[in-house]
Amino acid sequence: MNQESPAVNLIAQTPTGLRGPGIFLAQFMSADAPFDTLANIAQWAAAQGYKAIQLPTSGTQYIDLARAAESQEYCDELKAICAQAGVQISELSTHLQGQLVAVHPAFDALFDDFAPAHLRGQPQARTEWAIEQLKLAARASQRLGLTAHATFSGALLWPYLYPWPQRPSGLVEQGFAELARRWLPILDCFDAAGVDLCYEIHPGEDLHDGASFERFLQAVDHHPRAAILYDPSHLLLQQMDYLGFIDRYHERIRMFHVKDAEFRPDARSGVYGGYQGWVDRPGRFRSLGDGQIDFKSIFSKLTQYDFSGWAVLEWECCLKDSQQGAAEGAAFIERHMISKTRKAFDDFAGVTADEDSNRRLLGLLR
Repeated sequence: MNQESPAVNLIAQTPTGLRGPGIFLAQFMSADAPFDTLANIAQWAAAQGYKAIQLPTSGTQYIDLARAAESQEYCDELKAICAQAGVQISELSTHLQGQLVAVHPAFDALFDDFAPAHLRGQPQARTEWAIEQLKLAARASQRLGLTAHATFSGALLWPYLYPWPQRPSGLVEQGFAELARRWLPILDCFDAAGVDLCYEIHPGEDLHDGASFERFLQAVDHHPRAAILYDPSHLLLQQMDYLGFIDRYHERIRMFHVKDAEFRPDARSGVYGGYQGWVDRPGRFRSLGDGQIDFKSIFSKLTQYDFSGWAVLEWECCLKDSQQGAAEGAAFIERHMISKTRKAFDDFAGVTADEDSNRRLLGLLR
């Protein structure tokens, strides 16, 4: 089957290229209908009001990554399944595989579950598998006609986040040098495919804030495909200026997860959370509109900087049911979409201008 998706006619696209709403499917994957197959979940997403779906690639439930990397016919079939449902694929995600590109030994046992069973207990083989997964994702994204990809950076330095005991001199620099050594061949593969590799700035990753992203960017020699997946919820929970982050890094922001959060400091715990569960932590993820994030300003800033990508819901909430969150999320994103004006509001009062007139107004001609 080789059919171009008619779903492009359904996309609410502004002159800036901001598109939406889309939805990330990782939190909805299940063996139960309608979340069991690509066809079923695509129809479900369209019924909620979404125009695009972001596909996780761990396992083969929605997409066989290796097959997609090699077969254009298979990719065309995937696109046709989505088009028939009334959505399109916005991006692919290798969050779990990206995590395994760099794992500190302290986390080996916990992250082993992200890898195929036959690789568990084999850190080196697991890393090699993860790197190959990312390279497959680059080629699969190219065949699907996508321009951006979502992933995690992994972490070699996370156990040393807080500087006690004092970190040895050169440890951080050596950690980022090794991280760059592992990611550079992957970034080159994405460059060859014409796809931006977008790291979600996320606690637990070596790329968890602007300063750490800048370190990485320097270590990979400002690689043109090293980009950011902007998710304001993770910045709010670190008490960062998530609006100023857009001003500073907008040229590298190529993907956008629309996710809400709240931070409620108290006398018992703060940013670190006191080992409490999500319900009791001061910082909590919430469904769209239930948290503290100023999405009106976020959408305004992304429009101001001509962000050309999808506004994709990532549902995570410690209180609200996922299906309620998904049902409310599409309308929430739709309400925040901005069609950027093509003319100035005061154009009606404009005057005829030419060089001589301007010189006359400046007193240079009489």
